[in-house]
Amino acid sequence: MPKLKRRVTKAVFPVAGLGTRFLPATKSVPKEIMTLVDRPLIQYAIDEAREAGIKEFIFVTSRGKSALEDYFDHAPELENALRKKGNDELLKTLKSTNMDSGAIAYIRQHKPMGLGHAVWCARRLIGNEPFAVMLPDDVIAAETPCLKQMTDAYQETGGSMVATMEVPRDMTSSYGILDVEDANRELATVKGMVEKPAVADAPSNLAVIGRYIITPDVLNTLHRQKSGAGGEVQLTDAIAAEIGEGRPVHALRFKGQRFDCGSKAGFLQATVSFALARAELQDEFSSYLRDMAPLIRVAE
Repeated sequence: MPKLKRRVTKAVFPVAGLGTRFLPATKSVPKEIMTLVDRPLIQYAIDEAREAGIKEFIFVTSRGKSALEDYFDHAPELENALRKKGNDELLKTLKSTNMDSGAIAYIRQHKPMGLGHAVWCARRLIGNEPFAVMLPDDVIAAETPCLKQMTDAYQETGGSMVATMEVPRDMTSSYGILDVEDANRELATVKGMVEKPAVADAPSNLAVIGRYIITPDVLNTLHRQKSGAGGEVQLTDAIAAEIGEGRPVHALRFKGQRFDCGSKAGFLQATVSFALARAELQDEFSSYLRDMAPLIRVAE
């Protein structure tokens, strides 16, 4: 039996972005606090991380993110009000958003220098351990949470790992794109990675999405602050360097549906999908959508 790898118990959440695609809402509300049905985007990511065994949560933030920090704090007045009203169900829901003292940490990224730089900012809290990186913009509906699928696979492979999915060929210039062995396998060995290649140069249509498991060796590469696509420090470049050093990198075709909540269309699609999955909303909301179908056809 192969020796088990060290478990992944830390996760980095890069949330320093300004969310300009959602202005004017994000003028005062961090994008990560915007809600799908009745839970903010960040809560979906936190719940997924917890299911995967994450115990320490590291947020890389920027100015104007105080509402994000307050969200995970205790709210004694609100809890007392719910307790007095006997609303135990809402009280339970509220308490599930609280984070224990010491479980969560906040690091500032003072300049927007890319995802790789954001991860590097958390290096002192990561130490010499494998860790996860989760982008809250990517919300994934799955029977087994995506990161849990990855941590299970990591126990077999070690090394770094990225979540991947197929995208239309004409969209490859918007993603990190993989060159893999055994492209049809659920868990494939990565031969190369390129960030936002021209469509003609893309080695495949397998895109990296916002879930990573990373070895501390990657931090050494990020420390060089080498700029990549867009003049930013790219995380995919640092992971690709692992391959050149002879260390394993794997790609997992996760089971589930990914929603790009960094775009308005993706956010709306996720809202509809998650609302239809809620038993208490399903009948009323699906009836509304059926009534809207003729109007949609007319608009087309």
